[in-house]
Amino acid sequence: MSFSKNIKSNYQPKRLAVKLNVKGEQFVVKGHPWVFSNSIVKINEDAKSGDLAIVFSKNKNKLIGLGLYDANSPIRIKMLYSGVEKVEVNAVFFQKKIEEVYAKRYDLLQTNTNSYRLIFGENDGFPGLIADVYASVLVVKLYSEIWLPYLETILPMMREVSSVDTVVIRLSRNLQNIPNQNLVDGSVIYGVLENEVVEFIEHGVNFSANVIKGHKTGYFLDHRANRKQVGEWSKGKTVLDVFSYAGGFSVHALYNGATSVTSLDISKQALEVALANGKLNEYSGVHNTIAGDAFKELENLIHQGDTFDVVVIDPPSFAKQASEVDLAKKKYAQLATLGVQLTAKNGLLVLASCSSRVVAQAFFDINNQALSKAGRKFKLILKTQHDIDHPVNFPEGAYLKCGYYRFID
Repeated sequence: MSFSKNIKSNYQPKRLAVKLNVKGEQFVVKGHPWVFSNSIVKINEDAKSGDLAIVFSKNKNKLIGLGLYDANSPIRIKMLYSGVEKVEVNAVFFQKKIEEVYAKRYDLLQTNTNSYRLIFGENDGFPGLIADVYASVLVVKLYSEIWLPYLETILPMMREVSSVDTVVIRLSRNLQNIPNQNLVDGSVIYGVLENEVVEFIEHGVNFSANVIKGHKTGYFLDHRANRKQVGEWSKGKTVLDVFSYAGGFSVHALYNGATSVTSLDISKQALEVALANGKLNEYSGVHNTIAGDAFKELENLIHQGDTFDVVVIDPPSFAKQASEVDLAKKKYAQLATLGVQLTAKNGLLVLASCSSRVVAQAFFDINNQALSKAGRKFKLILKTQHDIDHPVNFPEGAYLKCGYYRFID
């Protein structure tokens, strides 16, 4: 069995000689993976997406890095390599990189887990590309057309290193609309997919992901360690999981012996998935769901006088652009304030953020301020960031942060 012919590109990438302004050059030398269009002072006029950009220093005319040119993005060059040594971007180059990123996941794969992020975009040297493994299925999501000429080379390598049976390709919205490319979002390009809902294991707990229609690649793997931790601290407890999506925190809590869990999400469909994921495991607690806007529903719960031993609030990104940062900070403060009121005596409040534009220190400061105003004694018992399969190699690559607040009543 071979890969679909659709991954073959008609375009043969060219080599481009590139020079940058001082600021752009400094970023490349420091290993930053992004070169913006306004940093480029010299480049071939006929440059096309996927071309290999060979970046030279402005003064000494020496190699400082290699990247892929993206004609349709303000991040015009996405770097693959920074350094002065002569490097060839070929099959050997990509094979070495893929083996290296797999090796970084080794410790995670020694646990009872068969779902993980194999490639984390820029942080793993593959800008604009995500690859997640769910049991025997590899889901590759492309966010940039720069990879189209290289798929025929790199996809077999990813399949081989991860030992999967099936490969699915997912495309970002902007990539779906690009003409003259043969790929279709959700295509099975290698092997057979008998069911688009794939079951997998996360630290001994059973879950499922819709790898064809699900958000991103089908599931959010980044909170794995936090879900495990919340589960371990939920035995015999009542739990509220806010922005629960497919029930990651909820299912771990039930699996670990929570007496009751309430999953709250605006999407009824997500809550159905959360209930189904729970039923993939044995548990004795009660799994309740609330469909609605989180802010309104939390107010309703407070009005009813409800409290929970463990409250987890993990919202979607509130700041996808710089103009949204101030409003995002207000929303985080509001959620922390609501969370305090819903956390029972001596309870645990878990607050998380996936907004990269709100840095970790700012997020923890917001929580500390909101919780202090509430007048309850508390202790920050744990701060976490990225799991092992989501390494961070440049400042903007860090987005996930999570604080565990124990109340002392």
